[in-house]
Amino acid sequence: MRTAIRTKQHPHDDAPDTTESFERFARLPAGPERTELRDELVRLWLPMAERIAVRFRGRGETLEDLYQVAALGLVKAVDHYDPARGRVFEAYAVPTITGEIKRHFRDHMWTLHVPRRVQDLRNQVRKATKELAPTLSGRHATVAELAEHTGLAEDEVRTGLEALDCFTALSLEAEMPGTEGYALADAIGAPDPAYDTVVDRVSVTPCLQALPERERTILYLRFFGGMTQNTIAEQLGISQMHVSRLLSGCFARLRAEIEAEIEEGD
Repeated sequence: MRTAIRTKQHPHDDAPDTTESFERFARLPAGPERTELRDELVRLWLPMAERIAVRFRGRGETLEDLYQVAALGLVKAVDHYDPARGRVFEAYAVPTITGEIKRHFRDHMWTLHVPRRVQDLRNQVRKATKELAPTLSGRHATVAELAEHTGLAEDEVRTGLEALDCFTALSLEAEMPGTEGYALADAIGAPDPAYDTVVDRVSVTPCLQALPERERTILYLRFFGGMTQNTIAEQLGISQMHVSRLLSGCFARLRAEIEAEIEEGD
């Protein structure tokens, strides 16, 4: 298989002249010959795709992964390029590859899900911040200055600024600013078992109120007064065994009534 030799100037000095190859590729039916030519075209233009990928390094993704995404965009460009429309392949491939890389960042690199519109605002604000930095003598640009520079409304600038913190997330072990070793994890609450106790007390209150007064007194002295069965027996003038039987009876009655309420609720 022979690829045409470059005869005219391209934006990149090493860009191959594949005009004839793409014209032949468009005419070929599906099959081994077309597949072989497709692979050859991808190989020839791969250096350009990798140069585009390099522009996006330093944004949280490895260069090797960026190369792979750029190669995927190149394959899509080769498959969908139509030489009959008169555009050179490079003019079609560059935005296709760039768009594929940007989609990769949008879909896979954001820690939090952010709408496309907010991502665009974030990118505009981020770019404006860098452009204004040399003129601000070390201070941060104000919302008004960013709005004037970008042509955005101040509310849109604020949205973009908030989105700057959504691209990546801090580790729970990261130290919080202005603290001495206080991590984010230390600020996260935990389930409070007292809430379950409150629910149980509210649920059992009607059942307790239905008990005879002596049984209510025994339960109160045992679980709220902290008294032993012997002490309760001495205070009420009954035996410890009697106190034990009364407590067991109360437990059985309360359990039965609560289970009945649960079944009715289901």
